[in-house]
Amino acid sequence: MILSKMPRLVVRSSLRHVQLQVEEALPIGDKTVASANSSELGSYGWKAATGNIPAAYLTGYLLGKRAAALGMGSMILDIGLTGATKGSRMFAALRGASDAGLDIAHDDGILPSVERVGGEHIAEYAKNLLEADPEAFGKRFSQYLSSDLRPEDLPKHIVQIKEKIDETYKEGKK
Repeated sequence: MILSKMPRLVVRSSLRHVQLQVEEALPIGDKTVASANSSELGSYGWKAATGNIPAAYLTGYLLGKRAAALGMGSMILDIGLTGATKGSRMFAALRGASDAGLDIAHDDGILPSVERVGGEHIAEYAKNLLEADPEAFGKRFSQYLSSDLRPEDLPKHIVQIKEKIDETYKEGKK
């Protein structure tokens, strides 16, 4: 990766957060050009968890917009020692960065579906659980409900956050 002399999109995650950085390799050490953390999504109005696939997608999208605003374009993905699992949060972040305009070589088959990054699977599960066991629904989605977000409305919420990110990084604004 270092010999390619291309910037690297570094993706790291914990159970609660996803962090992305664009790094350039220099003789004295790596230089961070841009970064984004899923905890930043709250400043755009994000009310859901910050460690799930939709949050990883939005964090990748946020980083992609930041890097594009700095004139960054082509780069390579750096997943570190993490295993490459099809459809994982790591690849949701990659999808977000690509959707934001970065050129990162990848096979589309490894990316999670548009429905998954859009939270459709969470909304569908919430609807089914509410019908089957309202008490379990209240426990399982207590974070969403305490943030005044119905889990069934998550796909709409994701679109709203993406629009706010777009508004922030409109041409000439940042």
